[in-house]
Amino acid sequence: MDLRKFVIAERNHRIVNPLTAEQLATLGSALRLPSDSRVLDLACGKGEMLGTWARDHRITGVGVDLCAEFLDDARARAAELGVTDRVSFVHGDAGGYVSEQPVDVAACVGAAWIGGGLTGTIALLERSLRPGGTVLVGEPYWRTPPTPEIVKGCLGDIDASINTDYAVLPDLVERFHALGWDLVEMVLADEAGWDRYIAEGWMAMREWLDEHPDDELSPTIRAELTSSQLMHTRYQRPYLGWGVFALRRR
Repeated sequence: MDLRKFVIAERNHRIVNPLTAEQLATLGSALRLPSDSRVLDLACGKGEMLGTWARDHRITGVGVDLCAEFLDDARARAAELGVTDRVSFVHGDAGGYVSEQPVDVAACVGAAWIGGGLTGTIALLERSLRPGGTVLVGEPYWRTPPTPEIVKGCLGDIDASINTDYAVLPDLVERFHALGWDLVEMVLADEAGWDRYIAEGWMAMREWLDEHPDDELSPTIRAELTSSQLMHTRYQRPYLGWGVFALRRR
């Protein structure tokens, strides 16, 4: 996975997924987190969930991510929010990270490839979870059963290391049940949230191309900008959903 492409496309993002700030706040409130709850966020991106929940709900948390640039932004945002004493960030491979102390919430919001797919990522998160705690996973799902054309149109030539065995929403819930988990809360992205996440990347890529016309990566970013616009408007927006799902072990 080429991290530099993510850094360019998401350089202006604060939330590195399709949830809006309001939906992220809704999720934090819905979980009814007691003060000083411990939260682990694997593949935390820019740390907006940890930072705002530390401010609003007085949680403590650790975020882990492979992208050093994102973590620089996360630490700056934590300072802006006045929560540097409550959250910290670790630069490293989230796929191998287990908390030294059990946590109340173990999260991977939109990066299930760290565990080789949804099943492996839930198992990884459970290794850090206290008994009775909550797992949070962010996962795409199909709005309707897709044709092969729709699958190809939504996913393109996605990195083969990313498990893309997505399901329609009821089937995804059945997967949680089959793994031994109850779904206790969910917040689903809407088309407007998808638009903000994807289209903000278009502006970032175009600005980067204007600033770096002779960079060796420019042809790749140019191709990504063009293909992303067609994929999103023709396929992803009408057919691909995304949500964050809160699970508790049965």
